[in-house]
Parts: sequence; C-alpha cells; structure tokens
Amino acid sequence: MINEPPVDLLIKQLSPDGKEVSRYCLCVVAAKRARQILEQRDFGSSAYGITYNPNPAAAPVSAKPTENVLVLASKEIGAGKIKAIKD
Repeated sequence: MINEPPVDLLIKQLSPDGKEVSRYCLCVVAAKRARQILEQRDFGSSAYGITYNPNPAAAPVSAKPTENVLVLASKEIGAGKIKAIKD
C-alpha cells in the first residue's frame, strides 16, 4: 500500500480543469508509468554495452534500482510531472 503521497493528492494532480479522475484512472496511469520506468531500467543498463534512454524528459525522479517502480510513478504523479490524457 502506498501512503505517501496520499491518493487524494494524486487524484487532484491528475484532474484536468478541476474535474476529478477516478481511482481506476489513477491506477492505470501509475501502472503505465511504472512499466515505462522498468523499460528504461532494462534498456538503460550497461549489460548490453550501451546506454539507451528513449525520452530523457521522462527520466524517473530517482534512479535507485532498489526503489519500487510504482512508488516512483506515484511520486512523479504527486509532483505534477505526469498528466492523464483521454484518448
């Protein structure tokens, strides 16, 4: 369970124009960002002899390999770095 940042703050940060998004939307956005962070860690590792970062602007808040990627995604949402966009 993630207690910090609070879920209410995360929902408020994702809400465009003051219209609250659902908790489901928060879960989907956090999961997608967590997957991106995992992919960046996999491609960014030097195991292949190269370093690859497809989008430097999307670099995670912290690059600690021991920190849970869902916690990182939640911190980014709380900091306002991630926005939800309806397709």
